Amino acid sequence: MKCEVVAIGTELLLGQIVDTNSSWMGEQLALAGIDSHFQTKVGDNRERMVLALRTALARSDAVIVCGGLGPTQDDITREAIAEVMNVSLVRDEAIVEKIAAMFASRGRQMAENNARQADVPAGASVIEQVRGTAPGLICPVGHKVIYAVPGVPHEMREMVERAVLPDLQVRAGTTATILSRTLRTWGLAESALAEKLGPRLEELDQMESGPTIAFLASGIEGIKVRITVKDADAESAKAVLSAEEATVRAILGDIVFGVDDETMEDTVGAMLKARSLTLGLAESMTGGLVASRLTNVVGASDWFRGSVVSYASEVKFDLLDVPEGPVVSAEAAKAMAEGARKALGADVGLAVTGVAGPAEQDGQPVGTVFFGIAMGDTPADSSEVHLPGDRILVRQFAAISLLDLLRHKLLQQ
Repeated sequence: MKCEVVAIGTELLLGQIVDTNSSWMGEQLALAGIDSHFQTKVGDNRERMVLALRTALARSDAVIVCGGLGPTQDDITREAIAEVMNVSLVRDEAIVEKIAAMFASRGRQMAENNARQADVPAGASVIEQVRGTAPGLICPVGHKVIYAVPGVPHEMREMVERAVLPDLQVRAGTTATILSRTLRTWGLAESALAEKLGPRLEELDQMESGPTIAFLASGIEGIKVRITVKDADAESAKAVLSAEEATVRAILGDIVFGVDDETMEDTVGAMLKARSLTLGLAESMTGGLVASRLTNVVGASDWFRGSVVSYASEVKFDLLDVPEGPVVSAEAAKAMAEGARKALGADVGLAVTGVAGPAEQDGQPVGTVFFGIAMGDTPADSSEVHLPGDRILVRQFAAISLLDLLRHKLLQQ
């Protein structure tokens, strides 16, 4: 069975709201073993909505329509579905009473417009609403089906999980499971990753129903390598997925820093905690970006001591004992790392200084960044990188690159 998602709302087309609903539904359909090949966004225009629904039904067995079930005049999903079904709308008074009772329980009176949410295409079934006012719909169209769910994310998710997915699985008559796992990498471009994995991709192409691998460029968060498996049941799918992950990890090595939603800071924090080490930062060019990332990690207070945002040269000299001289240099970065470790009472000192632009500094071109790291009994070390992009990108790339440097150092411990 193939199921398509159609998201309703002019605001989606104008970029005023990001369509996270469709991506979530795509993920849930995959986990339920339902193929989904298309997702469409369409504005609040009845003619275009009808065209989008008919197009979706022509190439898929089921369609989930998200949004346009509210009480206002531009909420016309019900009307568009009724036209596709070639039926009229029938007001369900029981739904009207339930909506009115919900308003009354909150000490409010229901507006007349809310009664529109009780209009149901003839022949459709109602999905009871338990979190808001707009009920969902299950609408048969010949041997195919349209599901209508609200656009409010928490209402949509509850309804899809409770009613839509179980109904789809019954109609599909299959228990196939599609599972994905995403390996997150830093340090290689997408083309280089594809080259390293080329032989494995060729092997997978020769398999009739083996795993698939896709690359997802994620900007300042690196390149993601997504492994997808379709199998008869969840347990066998997990086994195949784990085996393929091990194969890919063996090929890529330590450029893999996390899985699925794990960020670089999640990984670094876990490594510091496992080694009972604390971290202190000295940031110049990044202005606190690294500290901000680290404090996003739950429990960061166990291992993160703090950050000295030494933006002015005098702060580097006075607080971190950086020798007088150029502040964009390897020597300055090493001194900043030692100074941070000492000032913050940390086991590990980490530092960044560089030129984000728009003009060069200390004779260094834009994009030149120096990292410093001080840990253990050995003298502080430094490294130099040259990062692309404008001021914002250089700072963001520097933040994650610094954390990756620490990750590699910790791997050697």
